[in-house]
Formats: sequence, structure tokens, C-alpha cells
Amino acid sequence: IFSKYPQFWNTLAQQTLKEALMQQKLNQNVAKNLILFLGDGMGVPTVTAARILKGQLKGQSGEETQLEMDKFPFVSLAKTYNTNAQVPDSAGTATAYLCGVKANEGTVGVSAAAVRSQCNTTEGNEVTSILKWAKDSGKSVGIVTTTRVNHATPSAAYAHSVDRDWYSDGEMPPEALQAGCKDIARQLMENIPNIDVIMGGGRKYMYPKNQSDVEYPNIPKHSGTRKDGRNLVEEWIAKKKDKKGHYVWNKKQVLSLNPNNVDYLLGLFEPGDLTYELERNSETDPSLTEMVEVAIKILRKNSNGFYLLVEGGRIDHGHHEGKAKQALHEAVEMDRAIGRAHLLTSIHDTLTVVTADHSHMFNFGGYTHRGNTIFGLAPMLSDVDQKPFTSILYGNGPGYKLVNGARENVSTIDFEENNYQAQAAVPLSMETHGGEDVAVFAKGPLAHLLHGVHEQNYIPHVMAYAACIGQNREHCIAHDGTAALKPALSSIAALLTVTRFLC
Repeated sequence: IFSKYPQFWNTLAQQTLKEALMQQKLNQNVAKNLILFLGDGMGVPTVTAARILKGQLKGQSGEETQLEMDKFPFVSLAKTYNTNAQVPDSAGTATAYLCGVKANEGTVGVSAAAVRSQCNTTEGNEVTSILKWAKDSGKSVGIVTTTRVNHATPSAAYAHSVDRDWYSDGEMPPEALQAGCKDIARQLMENIPNIDVIMGGGRKYMYPKNQSDVEYPNIPKHSGTRKDGRNLVEEWIAKKKDKKGHYVWNKKQVLSLNPNNVDYLLGLFEPGDLTYELERNSETDPSLTEMVEVAIKILRKNSNGFYLLVEGGRIDHGHHEGKAKQALHEAVEMDRAIGRAHLLTSIHDTLTVVTADHSHMFNFGGYTHRGNTIFGLAPMLSDVDQKPFTSILYGNGPGYKLVNGARENVSTIDFEENNYQAQAAVPLSMETHGGEDVAVFAKGPLAHLLHGVHEQNYIPHVMAYAACIGQNREHCIAHDGTAALKPALSSIAALLTVTRFLC
């Protein structure tokens, strides 16, 4: 009701202006901690729709709601294309925002000189990630995902693979194995041996072929996939047994741990990806927010700080399946995790970045009224086929459907059901990614360097610079053994002033 009055909007804008003016004093601290929240497939339309959903879940209209990521003071755009693809995939993009180098689609942790699926193009083309730079500088490091821990996004943090689908040696062609290429699950255990926290799905890739799964015994699709006979979980447990290492596979186990007594954690909660948030068994499976809380409480014990990669990975899966409701609830859950991380860290010493790897062919429109349920109908019928249509639509995907040679009448079905596949313009078994730029939200030390429109591979360079890790550390000076940032800009200003006096 207040929105009818100019005073409401003027007051709101003045308050926002006041807050913006306070951002003029830049945070130039060293970033002791780095957190990257990656919403897989979370394009700008997904962010907006998730905002509305978040508000509507609280009984509000939705549009005026603030996501946790909306509260970040600095926002920029990232160009997501891969070196060989205008519309990218999650592997090439992960290499960009984790390793600082753009790459070909389908490849992780290798430069664009590597060719997808060609094992002999791996050697000599490996690129390292910011997770490794952080580990090498003495920080604790962690990976938390709702997908498999050896899926495209997390694997670029530790693996060098010319094929993102080489989850275990069971998925690799014999010639690649003979040529010496390693599967991604094995690389997780071997490349950076002391990753402090690993949580997600992907159990089956760690166990010998046909070994029954602990949670789903005697269901063949959930059984082990490894041909080399190795049990990577047992190997991990053996290496960590005197080092406060804990392996867990359900919610009760992980939440019963005292983070103060845990230095290493391996949590594998499903044989494959974790279940969608809407279908999650809250008794047996941890939420992304719960996993993030445990991870931060373990990692922050290190006085040198930490690097944490968090992936809301199933936003992407929901969209691929045309299931907008699943995708948006995944996005809202990731936003909750961002809020939890905020409570557990400080903006003074923690640089937090939230972004997406790519977008999707998802959108919503149709002149819907204020407060219209995000999964609802547009307020009018089509003036062409005289049928109603949902606000949410996909440019392509499995939701394309003809009934008697014409577009399906959505008023005859339950379009607010969890697995409803929104109508699509072009029929595809899997909806595709979108090619537009994605948003990058940043807060904390040197967050202002994420501004404007940049290449996606710029992101880890900024994060490393802020934390004084990686290749560019000339701006870092030591005071009593602690890192600090040189006031580079004020030095340049002083130099210019002196030059002016001399002229």
C-alpha cells in the first residue's frame, strides 16, 4: 500500500544512496579467507526469479525481496564463452574461474591447447587452480557441492582432465588409460592429497566395480564403478587415521562431528549427485547450508585462513530437465548458504564472491501482475492460439509438447507441480545453456576490483591478489610476519604530486 506514495520511493532511494556513499571508503585489507559460491547455470533471469520465490515462500509479494547475494556491494558481469564455444559448458568455464585461464568446452584444469577426449594432449597443458595456490600458501581448502565431488565444477579445482566425463576409470576408454591418463576421482585423492574438506555426492566412483552401495545395497546403478579394484574411500581413511580425519555418508554422522576435533573431512552423501532440495530427505541428507556451516567451522581454525569453493550445482540440472521449480528452489537454498557463511565470517578479512558459470534458456515474462506466483500463468491468453501460458518459459528443452497438433492447454494440467516441465519453443531432450553474461557479486577485501564487464578468467586473479597468494604478490608487504597491502594507489598519487611540483 505504501508504494502508492512518492515518499515511499524517495525515502528508499535516499537510504540506498546513503549506503552507497559509505562504500566509497574501500576495503583494502588482505583477504585472509576466500569463498566462491558458484551457482551452476544461475543466469540473471534465474537470480531474479529466485528472489521472487524467496519472498513468496515467506508470504510476501516477492519482487521487493533481497537475496543474500543482492546485499553484496559490488556487482560486475563475466563473459562466459569458452575458447572454442560461444555458448559454454561447465568444464571450460570452471577452468576459467578457478584456474584463471579460459579453456575448451568439456575439459578441466588444462589450457586450450588440450583437445577434448584426446589423452595425449594433457601432458604439458595442465593449469593449476586457486585452491592449489591457497593450499601451497598454507591455507586450509575445501570443496562443497550438491553434485558429485568429481563433477565439472569441483574437478577443475584439483584435476587435469581432457574429458569431464572421466569420473572413474570405468568411464574411460581403454586407450586413454593405456596412454596414462587418470580418472577424476583418482586425481581428487592424489593431485592435492590434503584437501581439508570434501563434501558432496559421487560415492560410486570411489569403489570397485559392482561393490554394493552402503545406502542403496543391491541396486546395480548405485554400485561401484572402478575397474582398477581400488577403494579410494578406504585409502583416504587409512591416510588420515592419525590426522583427525573423518569419513561420513549421512546427515547424522556429519552433524554429530565436533569441528574442533576434525582436521580432515570426506563426506559423500549419495552414489551420484545429491537429491534436489525439494526432494531431500531432511533426516538422512544434509542441506547445502548445513554442509557449508560444517566446512567453515573446520576450515577457519587455520590461522592462515582458508579457500572454500561452494557449488549449488543442481540449479543447472533443474533447468536442463525443464523443471524450473526444482532449479529455483536449488538457487534459494544456495542463497541460504550464502547467508549462513555471512554469519560465520567477517567482511573485514573474508572476500566472498558469488557467480555462475553460465546461464540457461530460461526466462519469465508475460506482463504478470505484482505478486503473481512465479510459477503461475500470465494474466492473458495468447492472441494467436487463444490458450493460457505460464510466465516461465524455456527457449528450448523437454517441455515442448503438442496435443492434437497444437500447443498444450496448460490450464488442464498442474503447472505448479515440483517436476512440471515448462513449455519450450524448440523440442530437445535436454534444455541447453544460455550464452549471455552472468552476474558476479562481491564483498570483502578488494571486492571493488570486480566491477564492469570482464572475462570470466579474471575472477581468480582478483581473489588471489586480494589474499596475497598465487603469481602476483608484489603488492604484499610484511609487518611482523603478517601480510599487508601496499597503498599502491596513494603511492602513485604522491608520485604525481611530486612530479607536478618539479615541473
